[in-house]
This record gives sequence, C-alpha cells and structure tokens, in this order.
Amino acid sequence: QVQLVESGGGLVQAGGSLRLSCATSGRTFNLNHMGWFRQPPGKEREFVARIRWSGGSTYYADSVKGRFTISRDNAKNTVYLQMNSLKPEDTAVYYCAAGLYVGDYSSARAYNYWGQGIQVTVSS
Repeated sequence: QVQLVESGGGLVQAGGSLRLSCATSGRTFNLNHMGWFRQPPGKEREFVARIRWSGGSTYYADSVKGRFTISRDNAKNTVYLQMNSLKPEDTAVYYCAAGLYVGDYSSARAYNYWGQGIQVTVSS
C-alpha cells in the first residue's frame, strides 16, 4: 500500500503561483510513476501532469504546458507541482496519484493510489 497526502493549495489571484506537494509513504519502491489530476467544479477529473518515479521523464496536458512543472525528490518521497501564471480556469480540486505499472499515463486507470485532494482557487 502507498499513502499520498497533498498540501499547498489555497486561494491565489490570477497570474500568481502556488506549489503543491504530495508526500508519499508506504511501499513507494514499487512505484512506476506519479501524477497530478484535477477536477474543476461541475466537471470530470482531468489529467494535469505525470513523472516517472525513476528517470524523471515528464508529460503535461496541453492546458498547463509551459506554466506548470512536475518534479520529485526521491530522498523525501515527495512529488511537487509548481503552478505559475495561474488562471481562473485552473480552479479545481487537485489530486496526487501513484501508479505501479506502465500504461496510458493520462488516464486515471493507470493510477492505483490517490490522495484525498486539495482545493486550488484562482480569483480573477
């Protein structure tokens, strides 16, 4: 089992920045990849970014490319999502997720463990 706990969310003005953290614990040595998803109000959950646990290759949704950066600190078992140039449409509950196996990383089905979610609100 792997436990994930997000932190760092909150309220920010448009154009501002936030950094989300996802602390992992448990059997993290089995992990293949980590990701961030978000669920805007009244909409379905959507992929944001992912990073391979070893090697560190990254992949982003087009909507956040160039503004968001996913990174990891393996020594701290923590994954980060640096969010810059935030827009009101980035408002959502953000979820950290972890996957054990290679798959379609933009699909929630590729992730076995999920955090509880954290609110990010961007005001205009």
